[in-house]
Amino acid sequence: MEQILLISVVTLGLVFAFINGFHDGGNVIATIVSSRSMSPRKALLIASMAEFLGPLSLGTAVAVTVGKDIIDPSCFVSGNNLIPGLLLISALVSAIVWDLLTWWVGMPSSSSHALVGGLVGAGIAAFGSDIVSWDNLFFKVILVLLVSPIIGMAAGYLVMKLSIFVFHNAHPRIGNLFKRMQLFSMVFLGASHGTNDAQKSMGVITLMLFMSGGLSTFSVPGWVVLGCALSLALGVSFGGWRIIKTVGTKIFKVEPIHSFNAQLAAGSVIFAAGFLGGPVSTTQIVGSTIVGVGAGHRATDVRWIVVKDMIIAWLVTIPASTVLAGAIYLMASMALGQGMGGFENFMELLGQ
Repeated sequence: MEQILLISVVTLGLVFAFINGFHDGGNVIATIVSSRSMSPRKALLIASMAEFLGPLSLGTAVAVTVGKDIIDPSCFVSGNNLIPGLLLISALVSAIVWDLLTWWVGMPSSSSHALVGGLVGAGIAAFGSDIVSWDNLFFKVILVLLVSPIIGMAAGYLVMKLSIFVFHNAHPRIGNLFKRMQLFSMVFLGASHGTNDAQKSMGVITLMLFMSGGLSTFSVPGWVVLGCALSLALGVSFGGWRIIKTVGTKIFKVEPIHSFNAQLAAGSVIFAAGFLGGPVSTTQIVGSTIVGVGAGHRATDVRWIVVKDMIIAWLVTIPASTVLAGAIYLMASMALGQGMGGFENFMELLGQ
C-alpha cells in the first residue's frame, strides 16, 4: 500500500505540473499572441522551451517552502504513510479539479493557491489545525496574495509610463521594435514562471519521498526537478486558450508595446519571488501587470468589470480548494476503512 501511495503522489504531482502549465502557461503567451507579435504555434514552442530550462537552472527555494513551510511534516505519524499519503493525494486531486473547472469557464485562477489550499484542507481533515504552519501561511501565502497584485500593477504602470516618456516622439514603426523585443521578454517571463510553478510539484513529491524514507534530508532529487520541468513545459505546449482569451483580449486591447512592458514587469516580479522562495501566483502577477500597463496607457481603456471578476477568482481559490481537499480526504479515508476519524477535523475546517 505504501508503494502504491508513493507512486500515486509522484504521478499526481507530475499531472499537476502538466495541468499547471496548461492552465497558467497561457498567461505567458497571452499578450504576445493577442498583440499579433508572434504566431500562437511559435509562441508556444519558445515558451515551452523557456519553461523547461527555468526550473533546471534557478534553484529550488520555492519547493522547500511548499514542502516544509505550509504544513508541518513533524505531525505525521512515524512509520505510517497511509494518512500522509492520502493527505497529499487529496491536496493534488483538489488542485487539479479546481484548475480544470476554472479553465473550463475561462477563469484565470491560481494553480499555486489551489495547491496551497489543498494542502491546508487535507492537512486539517487528517490531523487537525495544528499541522498548518499558520505564520508561514499568512506571511508567505495570504499576505503575498494581497500584496503581489498591487506590486504587479505598480510595476506594469511604471514601466508603461517610462516607455511613453522615452518613446513619445518615436516613429510609428517603433511598434516593430517592440514586436522583436518581445521574444526576449517572453523567454524571461517563461523561465521565471517555470522556475516558480514547477517547484510546487517538486515540493509535494519531495515531501512524500522524505516521509517514505526515500530521502534522508529534504532536498529535491535531480529526477524530480527534470520530471516536473518536463511536465510543466509539456502542459504549456498544449496552450490553455480559454485563459489566453481572457488575459490577452478581455482586459484591454493589447499592442506590442503593452505586451513587452507587461511581460518584462511580470517576469521581474516572478523571478524575484522565486529567488526569495515565495510561491507566488503567476496568474495574479501577469494579470495585474497587464492591468497596470493598461492603466498606465489610458485607465478608461481597461475593462474594470473583467478585473473585478479576476479578483473574485483570486480570493475564492484558496477557500474553495481547502474545502474541496478536506471533502476528498474524508471520502478517501472512509473508502479505505479509516472510518470517521477525520470527520471532527473536517468539521473544524468548516468552522462547525
